[in-house]
Amino acid sequence: MSVSVPAATLNIVLNGFFEDNSFVSGAEATAADAEIFNALSAAPDASVFPHLARWHKHITSKGDAINSLKAAEAPVAAAAEEEDDDMDLFGSDDEEVDEEAEKLKAQRLAEYKAKKEAKGPGPAAKSMVTFEVKPWGEDTDLDELEKMIKGIEMDGLVWAQKGQRIPVAFGIKKIQINATVEDAKVSTDDLSDLMMEFEDHVQSVDIAAFMKL
Repeated sequence: MSVSVPAATLNIVLNGFFEDNSFVSGAEATAADAEIFNALSAAPDASVFPHLARWHKHITSKGDAINSLKAAEAPVAAAAEEEDDDMDLFGSDDEEVDEEAEKLKAQRLAEYKAKKEAKGPGPAAKSMVTFEVKPWGEDTDLDELEKMIKGIEMDGLVWAQKGQRIPVAFGIKKIQINATVEDAKVSTDDLSDLMMEFEDHVQSVDIAAFMKL
C-alpha cells in the first residue's frame, strides 16, 4: 500500500475510512495497519478526527507487537505455497511408468484441483477514493447535493456515511466525501461523470486522494 498525500488530507481520508471500518483490511489488525500507523507523524486530534483517533489508540495499545503484525493474506498464501511445494504432481522420475503410477498421478491431480476449487476466488481488489465536489455558489444546498451524490448506486460501490464541508472562498464550501470501490466493478471516471450530471448544483468534481486497500 502506498500513500502520497499531504498529512492533513491523509487524516481526513483515514478518518472517513475508519468511520465504517475497524481496521485497514479484515476483522483484525494486520501489517497494513502497522504501515499506516508508522506513516502518521503524530497521534490524531480526537476532537477533529474521532474515528482515526479510535483506531490509532487501539493500534498504539499493541506496543512493540505492532511491527510483528502479519499481512492479511500471508497465512493463506503461505499455506497454498506449501501445498504446492509438497505435492509431487508427476510422481517419480523413473523412465518406466506403470499403471499404478498413472493412477496415483491422476488421483493427486484430482485432489489438487478439488482443493483449488474449494478455496474459491481471492478477495476483490478495493480502493478508497476521496472526491471533492465543488458547487456553483454559496446558495447551493450542500445537504441536498450530498443526498444526490450518495443516491448514485453501483455494484461494488459503498459511500461513507457523512461527507466533510471544506471552505473554498467567498463563503463557498465544497463537499469532500469518501467512497470504497471494487476496482473491477467501479470506474472513478464514471462516478465523476455521474456527479457532473447534477449540472444545476455541481461546478466541478476532483479526486483528492486515491488509496489501494
